[in-house]
Order: sequence, then C-alpha cells, then structure tokens
Amino acid sequence: MKNRIEITSILEGNRIAVKKTSSRKLRGEIGQFITPPPIAFFMASLFERPHKHVRILDAGAGTGVLFTSLVHRLCSRHDSPATIEVVAYESDTALLPHLEEMMKICGRLCKEADILFKGEAISKDFIVEAAEEIEGGLFGGNGKRFTHAILNPPYKKINGDTLARKTLSSVGIETSNLYSAFVWLSVRLLEPSGEIVAITPRSFCNGPYFYRYRKSLLDLISLRHVHLFESRKDAFADDEVLQENVIFYGVRGEPSPEKLKLTISKGRDIDKAIFREMLFESVILPGDGDSFIHLFEDDEAKSVMDRMSFFDVSLEDLGLQVSTGRVVDFRAREFIRKVPDRGTVPLIFPCHFYNGFVRWPALNGKKHNAIYLSEKTKSLMVKQGYYVLAKRFSAKEERRRIVAAVYDPNRIEARFIGFENHLNYFHENGEGLSANLAKGLAVFLNSTLLDRYFRLFSGHTQVNASDLRKIRYPSRIQLENLGRMIDDFLPDQGMIDAIVEKECGIYGREESVV
Repeated sequence: MKNRIEITSILEGNRIAVKKTSSRKLRGEIGQFITPPPIAFFMASLFERPHKHVRILDAGAGTGVLFTSLVHRLCSRHDSPATIEVVAYESDTALLPHLEEMMKICGRLCKEADILFKGEAISKDFIVEAAEEIEGGLFGGNGKRFTHAILNPPYKKINGDTLARKTLSSVGIETSNLYSAFVWLSVRLLEPSGEIVAITPRSFCNGPYFYRYRKSLLDLISLRHVHLFESRKDAFADDEVLQENVIFYGVRGEPSPEKLKLTISKGRDIDKAIFREMLFESVILPGDGDSFIHLFEDDEAKSVMDRMSFFDVSLEDLGLQVSTGRVVDFRAREFIRKVPDRGTVPLIFPCHFYNGFVRWPALNGKKHNAIYLSEKTKSLMVKQGYYVLAKRFSAKEERRRIVAAVYDPNRIEARFIGFENHLNYFHENGEGLSANLAKGLAVFLNSTLLDRYFRLFSGHTQVNASDLRKIRYPSRIQLENLGRMIDDFLPDQGMIDAIVEKECGIYGREESVV
C-alpha cells in the first residue's frame, strides 16, 4: 500500500495543478479553497468508529484530497471495513479529471487492503441532489445514508431569490451561507451514529446569523472534537482566507459527551497540536437559548470567562440600546460632503476616532465629514448628545476587536449628527447618554478583558450590534464611576484595564481552571 508520504505527494501535485490553472481571485469568488494535504490527513484521523460497510460523502470535493485521505486512513486501520463507497460532489467540471484520478488511487488502496471499493464523482448541484434525497427522491427513494461525511464546503453567501435558497427552504433549512447549507445537508444525510468531520469558518459558533443552523446542528449531532487554528492564515495560508477556521467532529443522533476534546495548532504543523479537554457544559452553557459555542484555547481563556461572569447586567437592564449607523455613504452620495458647509451637519466615520473620543472634522483624510440636513436625510440623523460609538470593522493594525469612542457634544457644535453605517452607536431611547455613563461605557468597551472575551465567542472580525447586545455589562453605577475617572481622553491600555478591574471588583482575583 502507498504510504502517507506518497499519497501526500500525489495530493499536493493535484492541488498545485489546480492553483496553476485557476486564479486566486476566481477561487475566492466561487468560495473554493483546496484543502492542504496535512489538514486533510488530520481531518481523516478524527473519525473514531469502526464500520464494516463504509459509505463516504464528500460534498464540494474539489480535487478529492479529503475522501482520498479518509480512504487511506480506513485502509490502514487494523479493523478496516469490508467495503468502501465514495460519493463525491463537485460542480466545477474542470476538477472532474482530478476526482477521477483520486477515485482510481482509492480503488488501488482498497484492493491492496482486500476491501471492495466503489467510487462516483458527481458534477451535479449538491444542494438540489441532497434535498431530493432527503425528500426520498434520490437513489430510487431507498433512503440510503452515509456512515461518514468529510467536507471543506464552499464559503460563499447565498442570495435571497435563488434556486439554492428556495431548495433549502423546501427541506426546512434557512441559512445565508453555502458552508452551513452543505454541512447541514450532509448531517441530515448521515445514518444514525454516522460521523462528520468538516472544516468551516468559526463564525457559526456564535451570533444571530447562524442561530438556526447552530441549533439544528447541535440537535442532530453530538459534538465530540473541535480543532482551532491559532492564526487565521494557518489553514489556507496561500489563499488569503480571512475567516477564522475550525475543524469539528460529531456523531449523528447520540447524547453529548461529558467532555469535549479540543486541539489547537500553534503553527502550520497540525500534527503537533496542543490537546485539551473541556467540560461540555462549559462549552455550551446550560440554559443558553442561543447555544453559543465557547471554545477556551488555554487557561487564560477560561480565566477570562470566569472574570466576565462578574457582570450580569444586560443593555436592557441599563436602559440602553445599540444600533447601526443609519448613513450608508454610497446611498447618500448626493447629500454628503468632504468639507462642512452651510446647511450640513457632522457625519461621523471610524476615521474620526482619536484617543477614545471623536475628533471632527478630519479634513486631511479620504472620508467625508458632513451631510446636508433636509427632509430626505433627517431620518438618518440623531439629536446632539453624548453617544458611545464602536467600530463594526477593526483595522489590521488595531490590537482590539472592539474599538470604542465617545461622541462629546461639547466638542462639536451641531443640532443633529449622522453616524455612518460602519459604526454602531449606544443610545438611550434614540437620544444621548449622560456624560459619565458614556465615558464609563467607552472605558469598559476598550478594556482588554472585554476584547479577549469577545474573541472567545466571536469567530469573525466584524462587530455587529447584535454582538454588543449579547454582552453582559457592569452596573450603571459602576459605569458612571468609571466615567468620573476620565477627562478629555482615554488613558493608556494598562490604566484602562486597571481601573476596570478595580472598580468592578475583579482586581487580583485568582481563577480556577477546569
């Protein structure tokens, strides 16, 4: 039998050939990122259960690296199966020759291991085919299911009025991204106790966008193992993938384990991953209706969760709300101006943040500074007052995910102001906050503790208003006390962290680690 080095060489050769014949831009546009062989072999190693008759699903198979790695793994086991069947879906017909080549290699591997093999590469739309199978139409309606699903699904949004969206809705699946659709369908095509291993963006672990998918996934499978990459670039280093990726392993229709296995790659050598175990009830908190998946990468992460447990006040408890800025610059192009003029009001962008406050105007920058106040634009404005603004997107050079600043009405003369759509703003029933509350809230949002906590429950770089609503905050009195310590600018990071921890009663506390 060919050893792993030989198979790796073949898989890497296929991968390089595909990269030479298609541009990085094109692969990005269709959401296609070919799995590197070391990651594929690691994914194959996560399957635990012996099966006499194996049926493998690889949806979005690309060059066949995943199912080939799994077949090699199964053939190498001491309890190897009697039969292996592979069903691989790939809509890019240019990749079919690579898939056929991999099927032949799998056939030879199985023959050498005295295993009967059957392989099929299908160039049809997986979503349509899977939906028909779920409804009993595919394979003659015999309801044949898979023992294994291994996949690196496409990473691309699904537009609203498309065949994909309508087809998914017909089988009760509502989601906005192809990766979640592919995984969701694949899980539903597993037989009881069937296993799945998938590499996907981490974004499904938290937040509202993947709520239905996350809830359904956790209802359908028992999550057993999750692998994290320390860097966003580790998994697909040469494809400029910006999402944080995870690999997860689950079993269909079984109860949750007492402990979840967690591995973390500190570099590209995935075989040297750090191993941890976490109590399952600390990963998905009992009673959490949102089923957020909390993944603690180290003891420090567990400490962050313990310290954040000091805060149990919601935005609603504080009497506050957070909204996304109403001014979308390209839609309001006819009304916005680079230089403030008569009849305009301030238009605030992230570029106006300076030392924790809004400094306006920024005439040397590329962004606009003003918007005309008229009957057509007045609904986009808020009344003058103290507001706390948080960037929705953090720049590469910024150390924190959440970057907040105070809009101080004493620094800018205006009756109304506009907040651009790349900002979230905290308000009290549509109007401004008290000065001390605004300053204190900005201090808390800019703390290292909150930044580390946010990174634990958010796998993406965007900070949505819904994320900020989910956070628990210090009490109103504590926030106002923090605000009283602030003058005309926020102090340095060390001072921010010190006053947050001291004022909120968590200074110097030692944490226990599971």
